[in-house]
Amino acid sequence: MNYFSSNFKLGILGGGQLGKMLLYNTRKFDIYTCILDSSNDAPSKIACNEFQLGDLMDYNAVYNFGKQVDVLTIEIENVNVDALEALEKEGVKVYPSAKTLRLIQNKATQKLFYVDNNLPTAPFSRFAYSSEIEEAINHGGISLPFVWKCAQFGYDGTGVKIVKSIDDLKGLPNVECIAENLVPFKNELAVIVVRNASGETKTYPVVEMEFHPEANQVEYVICPARIDDAIAKKAQNVALKASKAFNHVGLLAVEMFQTQDDNILINEVAPRPHNSGHQTIEASYTCQFEQHIRSILDLPLGRTDSKVGGVMVNLVGAEGHTGNVVYENIETIMKMCGVTPHIYGKKQTRPFRKMGHVTIVNEDLNKARQIAEDVKKTIKVTSE
Repeated sequence: MNYFSSNFKLGILGGGQLGKMLLYNTRKFDIYTCILDSSNDAPSKIACNEFQLGDLMDYNAVYNFGKQVDVLTIEIENVNVDALEALEKEGVKVYPSAKTLRLIQNKATQKLFYVDNNLPTAPFSRFAYSSEIEEAINHGGISLPFVWKCAQFGYDGTGVKIVKSIDDLKGLPNVECIAENLVPFKNELAVIVVRNASGETKTYPVVEMEFHPEANQVEYVICPARIDDAIAKKAQNVALKASKAFNHVGLLAVEMFQTQDDNILINEVAPRPHNSGHQTIEASYTCQFEQHIRSILDLPLGRTDSKVGGVMVNLVGAEGHTGNVVYENIETIMKMCGVTPHIYGKKQTRPFRKMGHVTIVNEDLNKARQIAEDVKKTIKVTSE
């Protein structure tokens, strides 16, 4: 099929910043794109060929949108999978598949999938409702402390809480959830695996993630991870095994823990471009967004190795600020060596909302990490 400067249409479910960054690459290749999103202010609206308003969880909205395109992909997992299944039966190519998405959308189902496929993950218990947990603690079914995770619709640190006492259960939504053993870890790592429809598979270098203690969001991504080569190889092998089990097409970001005894445990996965791959835009031969386009169109995959060390800093809304966004001191950080800001196009900020990211590249990774800290201290995402 001819994808370039042709009548071919690529559909993307979701018009957030990931969609916008995918569109940098479809523009480069002159691939016609259609976006479905529920917000008229979606960041992707300015860069696609067609924009449609619609609820991604609504069957008819997703089905009718999918009927108008040749290949359908996502930039967010929370979409109507029943509609995707119907589209697949009618010949629309959907990547990742409805089957893969159904497994991943629910964290309890996802964890059971790891167990069934002999993929290493932290021990857990599954509950239909959060209200059942206290009884399980009292009867010795689970022990404190543990990590509570809602089974569906959690993102960017929401739907996750470390439970250290019975009092910590108060206020939790009474929903399907898991209670996962609290893992004492050395590092939080991630590996992005890319696989095209023909089965060609590649991995990006292992990255190290540093999280904000309050918001439970990634604050820094460091590539390559500052770990032994043997640990990096082990992490990549686990990611490849997960990719093979899911039989996905596109990107699969595999988030992991490196335990104190250097085992690798899968935390969770995302079948799309991911926060842990933003540094690839400046630091890699082929960025994750171009790679996703190549893979879902079954084109040859690009190089995944890095040209230079890279660190990514998330830009999130400052506490105490809600309203029209202002980026303070952005000119100052642009004077710094190897610094590139990416602004997502969200006009309204609120505390901890992802508003952009900054990439720092440097031949000396430690220097890049120091500059990243200077960036974090300098730029502020506030409101008018």
